[in-house]
Amino acid sequence: MRIKLLITVTLLILALTSAAVWQFKQLPLQRISIEQPRLFLVQSGIGLKKLCQQWQTIALVDSCLGLEILAKLDPSLTDLKAGMYQLRPGTVLENVRRINQGDAHLFSFTIIEGQTLYQIIDKIAAAPYLSVPNFIFELDELEAALNFTGDHLEGWLYPETYYYRANETAISLLKRASSKMKTYLQQAWERRAENLPYANAYEALIMASIIEKETGIASERPLIASVFINRLNKKMRLQTDPTVIYGLGEAFDGDIKRSHLKQLTPFNTYMINGLPPTPIASPSAAAIDAALNPLQSDYYYFVAKGDGSHQFSKTLSEHNAAVRKYQLKK
Repeated sequence: MRIKLLITVTLLILALTSAAVWQFKQLPLQRISIEQPRLFLVQSGIGLKKLCQQWQTIALVDSCLGLEILAKLDPSLTDLKAGMYQLRPGTVLENVRRINQGDAHLFSFTIIEGQTLYQIIDKIAAAPYLSVPNFIFELDELEAALNFTGDHLEGWLYPETYYYRANETAISLLKRASSKMKTYLQQAWERRAENLPYANAYEALIMASIIEKETGIASERPLIASVFINRLNKKMRLQTDPTVIYGLGEAFDGDIKRSHLKQLTPFNTYMINGLPPTPIASPSAAAIDAALNPLQSDYYYFVAKGDGSHQFSKTLSEHNAAVRKYQLKK
């Protein structure tokens, strides 16, 4: 009888021990109750227990006991880094370790080639979790905050996708963009072709912005550049619509008219000689390369075909025929 009782007690202890061991092994496998990634703000100074209680309140976890046990076994888990994190489907432990390691969520902001300065600033002002100063639309104050010493910030923001963490300042992001443009332009200027009609790298940046706005098909950039270079060398006016549109500013309603071509602004290249005073957009690296290493051609004119490409012409009579074919037939 005693032997039976001893065996029974022993089996019971083994069962309980096995159950406890199984439960312990399951602690790291406890899953967080989300099906899609979601953002979660970890506040400065928060402890692991408080964090878990917050998750419990919003039904991300059922219990904090397992996490508390794991923290006692690995005290480093309690060292949490403040920030905005993306909680992901998986285990509670995986998400805690991400916070423990400071792997905060990266937001993205893209400057698109051909965007104007104010289009970029409008996007900056609406970017999520980016700290935007009140003076963002005040150009003088913005340039001062960026330590910008050029004539005008237009054109100096390099088109690319930039990543930032929650509460990074817009000024910090824009500094990265302007620094990258400055670096790229200087490098491109050093490998430029000979005998270009630019007094300095800034004039090349202005030209690149015009090329960018005129280009519908990327492969045409060097050929479009050759047209403008040929016209400058011949002392011909550039006569390019995007500069007119830029000069009109908010008055432009999307439909360029003949009257606009006769409206004098510093950017109307139908009425001024040479280049406009500033870039008219942020040019891509490819547009800068085209401005500084254009194709050699005998073209002085081009007209849009309506499919994104252009018809290039050597003479005015050829150009007028192309205009009749592709523009006046509409």
